[in-house]
Amino acid sequence: MSELPTILFVDDDPKAGELLLRFSEGAAYQCQIFQSPVEALNYFRQNSADLIISDLRMPGMTGMELLAGVRETDTEVPFIIITGYAEVDNAIEALRLGASDFIKKPFDMDELRIQIERTLQHGELVRENRLLRRQLQDERSRYGMVGNSGAIQKIYSIIDKVADVRCSVIIEGESGTGKELVARAIHYQGQYANQPFVVIDCGALTDTLLESELFGHEKGAFTGAVKAKAGLLEEASGGTVFLDEIGNISDAMQVKLLRVIQEQQVMRVGGLKPIDIDVRFIVATNQDLQARVNEGTFRHDLYHRLNVVSVNMPPLRERREDIPLLIQHFVDIFAQRYHRKVEGFEPAAMQQLINFPWPGNIRELQHLVERHVVLAEQPLMQLETVPTRVGQAGGNGIDTDLPDLHELERRYILKVLAHFNDSREKTAATLGINKATLWRKLQSYDKQSKSKAD
Repeated sequence: MSELPTILFVDDDPKAGELLLRFSEGAAYQCQIFQSPVEALNYFRQNSADLIISDLRMPGMTGMELLAGVRETDTEVPFIIITGYAEVDNAIEALRLGASDFIKKPFDMDELRIQIERTLQHGELVRENRLLRRQLQDERSRYGMVGNSGAIQKIYSIIDKVADVRCSVIIEGESGTGKELVARAIHYQGQYANQPFVVIDCGALTDTLLESELFGHEKGAFTGAVKAKAGLLEEASGGTVFLDEIGNISDAMQVKLLRVIQEQQVMRVGGLKPIDIDVRFIVATNQDLQARVNEGTFRHDLYHRLNVVSVNMPPLRERREDIPLLIQHFVDIFAQRYHRKVEGFEPAAMQQLINFPWPGNIRELQHLVERHVVLAEQPLMQLETVPTRVGQAGGNGIDTDLPDLHELERRYILKVLAHFNDSREKTAATLGINKATLWRKLQSYDKQSKSKAD
């Protein structure tokens, strides 16, 4: 059996499959190409897969029907729908029926490759989180999170107190610190664990799409709205909605969201009658929302409505005693996944990893450990394959003049951006942040540069 993840690519256009095969040469996954969705479904039922990518419109069986067939066998395998620009409404319906994501035609192959890698990583994260929940008796894990430092113990204490309380929660912290894990822990450790838990990335949707997704719409509300559709807030009634990157929503959307939270009612786009809901809101941001409120760029009334309970996720550099536990946890996972006989890092390498500032936090640490396990040639790993920013001193590193953390992050982001020839998609994927977050950071760097020049 192959050690590489398997992708099923289903499209009745043979050229699309041939193109994907060419672009996947040397990738850390293998592709099985099908022109017939029926054959693809039969293959999946016998062999399974790690990711399915399917066109929406095909003879014999549509992508939606293939999705339904797959979900009868496996409710969790990631499924990406390929759709034309005129079929976005159908794609969103596919998301509601269990698809993981969709991509529009015509798509750039580099963009698709990044989406594949991100989806596979997310799938692994979901499986790992499930494994963590089964290991709650393990001394190094709790609530799907690894660590027993004083900083993380405070987070556990807050989860204990609010899990059964249907109040709003704000989770603040840098990218990669595990904000979504906390949101999931609050939901699944409480008495409402059997109710829906819906995740919405506010940074990935335009206002129009976000409003339609959250509130739903009535038939004829806009071009393409051929039938009425319930919003995610209706679907999540009785459970929890997790709004990630809440700081990215517009002022107009802030007003609408505030009314929904206060009234626990939604009005579908094009609708005339409010619909009652019962939803707990948990939101997350890597921004300082209090500072945004003081600046007038985030509504104070929405902030205070959301900020019933505040959780501040500590960056990895503030919980260094957890780093060895996290490293060993990731080593165990990746050694099993890639069939590598590795035990961990040699002591000197471990100390270097503990001392590193980790601007990308746990997500960056996870990627580094995975890379080392894949390349490992001996049971105890060294840091020879790590870029100069980790484990090496002197020379022309980005931290040789001991900058503060903000400056170190700026240099690192610009270094990664230059490495990928200014490709923001690849840079965001490598950093483990979304493109909107990267754009804001680059904008702030430009403003700083202009201010200094003046």
